[in-house]
Amino acid sequence: MPTLRWALLGAAALTLANFGAFAQAPYPNQVVRIVVPFSAGSATDLLARAVGEKLSEKWKQQVVIENRPGLAGTTSAAKSAADGYTLMLTSNGHTVAGAVNKNLQFDPVKDFAGITPVASIPLVLIINPDIPAKSVKEFIDLAKAKPGSMNFASPGLGSTTFIAGALFRENAGINLVHVPYKGAPESNMSVVRGDSHMYFTPANTALELMQSGKVRALAVATAKRVPEMPDVPTLAEAGLSNFSYDSWFGLMAPAGTPKAIIDKINKDTVEALQDPGLQDRMAKQGGVVVIHSSPAKFDEIIRSDTDRYGKIFAAAGIGAK
Repeated sequence: MPTLRWALLGAAALTLANFGAFAQAPYPNQVVRIVVPFSAGSATDLLARAVGEKLSEKWKQQVVIENRPGLAGTTSAAKSAADGYTLMLTSNGHTVAGAVNKNLQFDPVKDFAGITPVASIPLVLIINPDIPAKSVKEFIDLAKAKPGSMNFASPGLGSTTFIAGALFRENAGINLVHVPYKGAPESNMSVVRGDSHMYFTPANTALELMQSGKVRALAVATAKRVPEMPDVPTLAEAGLSNFSYDSWFGLMAPAGTPKAIIDKINKDTVEALQDPGLQDRMAKQGGVVVIHSSPAKFDEIIRSDTDRYGKIFAAAGIGAK
């Protein structure tokens, strides 16, 4: 019996040791999913695929991009297991989700842990060339002459381009109707067709549409002009002196994800972002790589923007009804 008892104890110890070794397997040891709450082909989607491919190479694990447009996508990410195997790459439109949706099923700040920003994309105000406005001032004058008769497109409430359009509307003091579309390509085409009067589109898309004569670019939203279109003024130069807007895109995880995993994803993503090939790929999508050193800094950006835009929208009467 003693021999049997020691044999059983030895087997149990070996089983526990094997379990411990399995439990401590380095992250990631299975497929990682990155939820993108925007449609395929959107700027957010293309950035996620560029980052996902690099991480897949580094981790020797498959990284799957899952497009789930709208609040359903963000909600699914928020409610996923906090184990590092479900991440989300989204735009700074995430920070106004609570301001424009009455029955939100997640908290943009409390339900997510920031990992790192990955890029910013300069936005350009475009209009249909048949509109008789050659400048921002002329466009604003047209809108003031016919209050409520003109509109702006976006991929939906809470998108980064919706924020730009809403801020423009308030800064200009005009009544523009918001028209949501299923995604960025549809929003661009709505301006090309003349269904929408204006849209804030990524600089690379604006340049392509300008060169083909399909749209007219009136101004860029950023504080500085875009080098590829030096003749297009900033909105501040065009008369809206307080207007400056930078859209960012970043990687997040469900709140409660272990800090060690967050730190590893941050480190590996920052390393990937320094790859010239990845930077060139992002540049072709109009993106400028953004590298921050810590998840804590990104958390602070998310908190700050949520507070800032919440106050701006509330003061302007934009928000959940």
